[in-house]
Amino acid sequence: MTLQEFFEENPVCAVAFSGGVDSAVLLSAAAAYGRKTAAYFVRTVFQPGFELQDARETAGRLGVELRVLEADILAVPEVAANPADRCYYCKRALFTRLLEEAARDGFPVVLDGCNASDDAGDRPGMRALAELGIRSPLRECGIGKAEVRRMAREAGLRVWAKPSYACLATRVPAGTAVSAAALERVERGETALMALGFSDLRLRLRGEDGLLQVTKEQLEMARRLLPEIRERLAGDFRTVLLDEAPRESRET
Repeated sequence: MTLQEFFEENPVCAVAFSGGVDSAVLLSAAAAYGRKTAAYFVRTVFQPGFELQDARETAGRLGVELRVLEADILAVPEVAANPADRCYYCKRALFTRLLEEAARDGFPVVLDGCNASDDAGDRPGMRALAELGIRSPLRECGIGKAEVRRMAREAGLRVWAKPSYACLATRVPAGTAVSAAALERVERGETALMALGFSDLRLRLRGEDGLLQVTKEQLEMARRLLPEIRERLAGDFRTVLLDEAPRESRET
C-alpha cells in the first residue's frame, strides 16, 4: 500500500502532530491525498518550546490548521511515578484525549507518525496506540526513517534533517518521580547547549548533576567546552558530567 492509497481509503483523518520529521511527512501526505485533515499538537511539560514552534511553522507551510490541546500529563499517577513503561500510560492518556477531541471535530480516524524503522518491542507507547486503534500509515506502508527523511527533503520541509528528539521525561531515570521543575531544568540546560552549537544531544538528570551525552562528531567539542558548559548551567546543576561513550543517534 502507498500513502496515496491509504488516504484514498481514509480520506478524513486527524494527525497527531509532534513537529518532528515523521509526523511532518505524514501531515504532508494527508494534505496532498486526503479530503479533510487537521493537525493536533498535545502540549505538555514533556515537550520543549521549540517543538510547538516547529509544528506551527510546518502546519502553516502545508496550509493545515493546527489545533493545540493542553494536557496536565503529570496528573496521571502512573506517568508521574515514572515506571519503566511510563510511555504506555502517557500515550494512553494523551491519545485518549486526542481521540475525543478529534471525534468532536468530525474526524473518525486518528493517525500517528510511527514509521517502519520503529521497534514495537522497544516502545511500550506503541502498545497503547494499538489498543486505542490509532493508525500509523508510515509503518503500515513500510516506510522507514531513511525514506521519511528523503520524502521530507523532496517536499521542502524544513525539519527534514531535524534530529529525533525524545520527550524530556526520558532524561529522568526510570523509577525516579518526574516533576515539572526537573523537566524545566533539563529544558533550560539543553537550550543552552544548543545555543553553543550542540545537536542531537541528551542532558540526563543524575540527582543534582547532569550527564551530557553527545554524538561522536561533537564529543571533542564537548570536552573542550566542558568548563564553559558547567559555568552556564551552574544555576540548575551542581556539575555537568560528560559521558565519554559517544551517543548513537537513533533514527527511531
